Amino acid sequence: MTVLAVLAAATVALILLWDWNWFKGPIERAVLARTGRALQIGNLDVDLGRTTIVRADAIRFANARWAREPHMASAERVEIDVRLWPLLRGSVQLPEIRLDRPEVLLQTSPRKGQPGNWDFLGSGSGEPPQLKRLHIDQGTLRFLDEAGRTDVQLTVQSGPPKQAIAAPPLQVQGKGRWRGADFTLRGTTESPLELANSQSPFQIHADARAGATRAIASGTLTNPFQLQVFDLQFQLSGQDLEDLYPLIGIAIPSSPPYRLNGRLRRDHQRWHYEKFSGRVGDSDLAGDVQIDVAGERPRLTANLLSRRLDFDDLAGFIGAPPTTGGSESANAEQKAQAARLAARPTVLPDKAYNLTKLRAMDADVRWKAQRINSPSLPLDDMDAHLKLDNGLLRLEPLDFGVAGGNIRSTIRMDARRPQIATALNASLRKVQLGQLFPDSKLVEQASGGISGQIQLSGHGNSIAAMLGSSDGEVAIGMGRGHIGNLLMELAGLDVAESVKFLFTGDRQIPLRCAFADFAVDDGLMRTRTMAFDTTDTLVLGEGSISLKQEKLDLLLRPRPKDISILALRSPLRIGGSFKDPSFRPDFKALGIRGAIALTLGSITPPAALLATLETGPGKDVDCGGRYAR
Repeated sequence: MTVLAVLAAATVALILLWDWNWFKGPIERAVLARTGRALQIGNLDVDLGRTTIVRADAIRFANARWAREPHMASAERVEIDVRLWPLLRGSVQLPEIRLDRPEVLLQTSPRKGQPGNWDFLGSGSGEPPQLKRLHIDQGTLRFLDEAGRTDVQLTVQSGPPKQAIAAPPLQVQGKGRWRGADFTLRGTTESPLELANSQSPFQIHADARAGATRAIASGTLTNPFQLQVFDLQFQLSGQDLEDLYPLIGIAIPSSPPYRLNGRLRRDHQRWHYEKFSGRVGDSDLAGDVQIDVAGERPRLTANLLSRRLDFDDLAGFIGAPPTTGGSESANAEQKAQAARLAARPTVLPDKAYNLTKLRAMDADVRWKAQRINSPSLPLDDMDAHLKLDNGLLRLEPLDFGVAGGNIRSTIRMDARRPQIATALNASLRKVQLGQLFPDSKLVEQASGGISGQIQLSGHGNSIAAMLGSSDGEVAIGMGRGHIGNLLMELAGLDVAESVKFLFTGDRQIPLRCAFADFAVDDGLMRTRTMAFDTTDTLVLGEGSISLKQEKLDLLLRPRPKDISILALRSPLRIGGSFKDPSFRPDFKALGIRGAIALTLGSITPPAALLATLETGPGKDVDCGGRYAR
């Protein structure tokens, strides 16, 4: 009895005097040996029972050695429920973990290719713990990527559980900077406990904003810590698709405001934006996009379709803003850019291409437009295939249906050197004259097919520089057709015929052919031949067009074939700039003819008409059949 009494007294004394902090040292040493990181526990306490509660206060877990912040994680209190009997069999069953004011820092390594600070466990062995519920109170999660100019801080709070025994979902809210842009996020997710169950997708809903770009994602993730597999309904909107480059590293030309909605999937190194649809500016856009990030550079593959494409929404491809004013879609910066361009004396875009962007990714994009809205050009449809490989961009083909015909072209832009080398090869086939100006009274009855060839090569980092330095040739012509007499008479300043047909209606005259052939040297187009031949008039042209200075200097000399009373004909001078061209008669030649008329008129009035009579010295031009077909 004495022995039993002593043992009982010793047991009572042990219980009264026991301090669970005696286990802090062994636990901290075990964690250090397992992770290579120091764990600090301020106070340790245990409530024994069938479900034992382990409490730890003032927890601190060390960060990676390369990190500036000393701690990766901390918490004011951690409570862990543990079932003892399964523990004796080697099975760790945790009914619930409660975290009070936890703070977690996830940070990428400053060394490229090295894992972040969250990679400290390595490959584990044995059966993982079974955790049923996790409750977080006033938690903080920070993601830091200094190289990527990203620093986002989120507050995390457990919400009410959907079911009595279910793990409560998380409510997330925060802000910071994502790749240099202001970033905000609001959303809800399932309990992080679902992360351990790769067979059960992890539900998420998030609304994120970075600058003017907004993304709303709803769907499932599988192993979100690795973000290797997910399936989300993804809405994306913003003021300019070009803003995506600093956010995701994909270079897209400038665009008007946009909104898209589709299915976003990731399968390890491949991202898919599938069956998306929406609008970019005033154009509809749909299709599928894939981004492969496994290689040295991301590779974008896309198949796009626009049922109705607003042509000015493509202006970003040449460094120009879309059309502004009225109901046209454009962001504030594009409106300001358009205002600056409108104040300039030139029209060719001089915005330089970003060479870094052209070299940052590869691409293979096919884009078709079934219908094009272009008030200034009678465009019908478009078929474009863009390929970008390590700074070498090719458009093969870039085809437009135009006025019943087509323009087929290939473009090559080599941006692998400081100056982009560009080559353009385009052909025009059967573009109908009568459809080029459908609203013009002068040509509403005109007909005939226009064909031609353009071959240019130049260098420079903007459209203006490329054209201003270009060499090559431009040839355009028209075969047999007809054209309104009023237009021809106005061009030749035949007063009598012009007045006659202005009030009595237009008639049509046959067109034998028309052509212009230019040689291009360092941005200067010089005529080799130019003629416009009808049964009534032969017009010969000469002069130059400066693509560098955007100046016109052409002289058209009419040679009438008929006899017309009061035909004060003179050469027509086309001058001025691309933005403000001028069409005027050569007043010197006209003045001489007028002086002759006045001289003759001083002798006898009928003789004054002799100076205006022309017997038609012009001869038919031999078109050679080149454009006659």
